Amino acid sequence: MITNKLDTEFWVITDTHLIANQLHDNGPAFKQIQSTSQGKDLVYQEIALRAFCKFANEKKPAAIIVTGDVTFNGELLSAQRFQKIFSSLTDTKLFLLPGNHDIFDGWARSFSNDQQLYTKQISPTDWRNIFHESYDHAWATDSSSLAYSIQLNPQYLLLMLDTNIYGQKEALRSPVTAGFIGEMQLAWLEKQLKFAQKHNLYPLLFMHHNLYVHNPAVNRGFVIDNASSLSQLCQKYDVKLAFSGHIHAQNIVKPQPNIPTTEIVTSSFCSFDQAYGLVKVKKNQIRYQRQTFNMRPYLSAEEQKSYILTHFHNYLKDIQLKNLTHNMTQKDKNSGQKINKFFIEANYNYFTGHNHINEKKLIQLYNSEQYRLLTKYQPKLGRYLQTLFDTTDHSNLNIQINFKEKQNE
Repeated sequence: MITNKLDTEFWVITDTHLIANQLHDNGPAFKQIQSTSQGKDLVYQEIALRAFCKFANEKKPAAIIVTGDVTFNGELLSAQRFQKIFSSLTDTKLFLLPGNHDIFDGWARSFSNDQQLYTKQISPTDWRNIFHESYDHAWATDSSSLAYSIQLNPQYLLLMLDTNIYGQKEALRSPVTAGFIGEMQLAWLEKQLKFAQKHNLYPLLFMHHNLYVHNPAVNRGFVIDNASSLSQLCQKYDVKLAFSGHIHAQNIVKPQPNIPTTEIVTSSFCSFDQAYGLVKVKKNQIRYQRQTFNMRPYLSAEEQKSYILTHFHNYLKDIQLKNLTHNMTQKDKNSGQKINKFFIEANYNYFTGHNHINEKKLIQLYNSEQYRLLTKYQPKLGRYLQTLFDTTDHSNLNIQINFKEKQNE
């Protein structure tokens, strides 16, 4: 058990995509990768994560949980560096689960001048060894995967699932985007859920891939291939809450028909505005709130001299907008500028969870010149844009989950 306190808190971050500084020289090859990294910051994550650990040492959450894609592309040195950075935590435990980019990723590279070079990949054994402290606190581990369980406090059991598809040896191809939970892991999970039920514990799921569709236009490879099997277990054992990552977007999906589970995805820590999920745990209740990390107070005196580091959210938004602009097709300069600004801002708001809009404003948006131009020149993007707005009354930034009080046997 991590803490005896019924009132506690833990933080959730995801998709940190750390590449160790020693794996690149910030030369032409690496800059090219950064420019095509879909808005991920690859240059300053060591600094950002060190600052985040200083912040945690000040606030003292019981745990920090990372829901996968810890490394950029499964570089062994990056995983080792991540563990070294987080070894500075004093009163906070670190729990991780792998993402689709972490284990036996054929894209693992170092960068020197204009060359990409092979670098050692992470094996499942490497993962367990590097992050052994997470497994040292495990109540149980699954022999068929990297899944494990942890009792947080007298009421909550954390179930850290491995939803990734990887082989038994180093890969030569790109990482598999899709996720799957094998039969042996599902059987292990059911044993954990039975244990929780028997001992009056509330189970919380953590995984990299998603249980639900979070965007109707972009979901293939993000939702677990056998999500129906997991959903059946969630229904059978009344699992109220799951956390995941992978899609890089801030989103909350409430319980679905016959499935009692709310799923929370926190947006990527290495993109947008350094989001983390603040999870406050009380007796029979959990409250989640998306927070943004301001690392400026936790920078060293030398780091404070850097304009980029002291205005880091501006830098993150800038590289995100550059990425989106790069991927847009401009039919002519004037039309292209109007389309870009319109689409980019809507996309950015969606990924940070600030995408609520009322019906009246949505109709105005669909009647705007920008939307007309977008659907004319980029019909696919026009259809995708329609999925970015939320007109419901629920928030993607915060939620409260209430649990029925369990009676002791």
